[in-house]
Amino acid sequence: MKQPFNVLVLDDNHDILTASRIFLKQHFAQVVTLHEPAQLQSMLGSQPFDLLLLDMNFSRDTQSGEEGLFYLKQALKARPGLKVVMMTAYAALPLAVRAMQLGAANFIAKPWQNEQLLEALQQALLQQPQPGSPGHSGAANSKTAAAETIPLLGDSPAMQQVLRTIEKVAKTDANVLLLGESGTGKALVAQAIHQASQRAAAPLVSVDMGSLSSSLLESELFGHKKGAFTDAKSDYAGRFVQANGGTLLLDELGNLPLAQQAKLLTALQSRTVVPVGGSQSVAVDIRLVCATNEDLYQAVAEGAFRQDLLYRINTVEVVLPPLRARKSDIAQLLDWYLKHYSQKYQRDALQISSSDKHKLQQYDWPGNVRQLAHAVERAVVLAEGSTLDFSQLPTVAASDSAVHTADNDFFLDFVEEKTIRQALQYYQGNVSQAAKALGLTRGALYRRLEKYGL
Repeated sequence: MKQPFNVLVLDDNHDILTASRIFLKQHFAQVVTLHEPAQLQSMLGSQPFDLLLLDMNFSRDTQSGEEGLFYLKQALKARPGLKVVMMTAYAALPLAVRAMQLGAANFIAKPWQNEQLLEALQQALLQQPQPGSPGHSGAANSKTAAAETIPLLGDSPAMQQVLRTIEKVAKTDANVLLLGESGTGKALVAQAIHQASQRAAAPLVSVDMGSLSSSLLESELFGHKKGAFTDAKSDYAGRFVQANGGTLLLDELGNLPLAQQAKLLTALQSRTVVPVGGSQSVAVDIRLVCATNEDLYQAVAEGAFRQDLLYRINTVEVVLPPLRARKSDIAQLLDWYLKHYSQKYQRDALQISSSDKHKLQQYDWPGNVRQLAHAVERAVVLAEGSTLDFSQLPTVAASDSAVHTADNDFFLDFVEEKTIRQALQYYQGNVSQAAKALGLTRGALYRRLEKYGL
C-alpha cells in the first residue's frame, strides 16, 4: 500500500535519481526527481511536498557537504514544515551532526540499501519539529501542532485502564516505560503524559533511538563542544539539555547498544551530562519517558539489555493493548480519522460503506492504530466518489470468507499464519517492519516463516 506522501529527490547523479524513483514510487503517492539544485526553490513553491531527499555533495563541491547544507537551509526556509533526509557518499559524524542541527530529520549514506532508505524516510515523516529547531517557529507552529494533536481514543476497558494510569502518573515525575506493539500509540501516550503534567509549559523532546548510529548517539543525546571533532564549529546542547525542565522521550529504546546503555544509565543516575569534548558536567532536570515494542525482560535474560537500566526506567509501566484486543474501539477510530483527513485534504461528504465498516471492525489490524490511520488517509486521498475504497486492504480485498470464516479459521496456527501473511503483504515483504507490527523479534518471525513455509 502506497503511503499518501509526496517526495522530492534532489541529486546531480542521474543513476541515483532513476534508482530512487523506481524504488520509492512503490511506496509513496508521488515521487519527483530533480537534477539541478538551482531549481529547488521553484519546485518547492510549485508542489506540496512532504519530504525532500537531498544530496549533500554536488559537482562544484564533491566532498565538503557545504552545498548540501546550503540547499538544506534554503529548503527549510521555503517550506518550514518540510522533512529533509540528507544523503552522501562521504558519510561522517560531523556532517550528520551539522545537517541535523540545521533541521534535517535524518541522514543516510550512499550507496544505500532500499530497506534502509525506506526506513529512514518513514522515520523522518513521523518526526515532530522540536522547539528552537529550523522549521519550528514558536507560537505560530505551536498552534499548528495543537490543531493536529491526535487524541487517545477508545471506550474499551483496556483503553480506559490506560487513560486512568496516565491520569495518575502524569501528576508525578516518576519515570514511565511504555510497552506495546508498533503502531499502538506510545508516542501519543507520552504526549498525553507531558501535557497533563506540571511540565506542560516546557518542551517535550523526542529521540528515536533506533534511527541514530552509535557514533552519532552520544553527541545527539549529550551534546558536544566546539572543536570536539572536525567541523564542530559551534557548541551543541544535546537532547537532554534541550528537554531541561520538560519531558524527554526515548523512543525505540530496545535498539540501544549495550555500550551506550551504560552511558545512558550514568546520565540518568546523576542527572548530569558531559558533552562530547567537554570536561564539565551539565545538570539537567527532566521527566523521563521511554517506549519500546521489544520485550526488555527477555532482552535482559539474553544479556542484550542491562537489568539496572531497566529498573531505572520502569518506575511505572504502561502496556498499550493492540487494536485486535479492543475491536470495540475501531468504529470510533474510523469515524475520527475520516473526519480528520477529510478536513486536512478538504474533501467533503466522504463516507465508509456499512459493509466495509463491518469488515474493518473484524480485521485484526497487525499494524494497529497507525495502520488504520494510514488506510483511512490513503482512502481519503484517492477517493473518486463519496464512498471510500479499502480494496487495497487484505480484509476487504479478500472474499466474504475472510470475514465469515470457516471452522478451521479458529485453530491457533491457522489464524497465526493468516495474520503473518497479512502483515507481510501490508509491509510488502519487509520482515523488519512486519515483525514490529506483530510485536515479534525478527528471529521469532523468521522461525514462524520457516514453520509455515512462507
